[in-house]
Amino acid sequence: MPETVITAEPGSSLITITRDFDAPRELVFRAHVDPDLLVRWLGPRELKMAVDHYDARNGGTYRYVHRDAQGGEYWFRGVFHGDPSPEALVQTFEFEGEPGHVSLNVLTFAEHNGQTRLHTVASFPSVADRDAILESGMSRGVRDSDERLGELLARLQSG
Repeated sequence: MPETVITAEPGSSLITITRDFDAPRELVFRAHVDPDLLVRWLGPRELKMAVDHYDARNGGTYRYVHRDAQGGEYWFRGVFHGDPSPEALVQTFEFEGEPGHVSLNVLTFAEHNGQTRLHTVASFPSVADRDAILESGMSRGVRDSDERLGELLARLQSG
């Protein structure tokens, strides 16, 4: 099974995330911009996701929520920059529970022999902001999401 590699170099305000998926690039990209697919994989397994709005175009915004079994809600929002394409997607990301700590995320989708390497670079305003997101459990959420995305891609390809 592919592994998600998360890198956060000491003293840097960046996080890089890389994962290979056994699916064509267009399908991996579609799973990132189609809200009906997004709710099926984004976030930790134990949380349910709902999309408030998701407008994947230059200047478009998004907002969604993850809900836990006890009724807790975790809202996220952002803005798309440039026109998302199967080559790249650029967006801001902000947890509404900690407003003002916005990251700029650049996702690239590279296909080789029917597999797609998803590479994400998340840039934070400061090392402290970057460290805070790491301490929040982000790594577990990213790994859960990537596993769920891989499962969804396999289901979509099998018909």
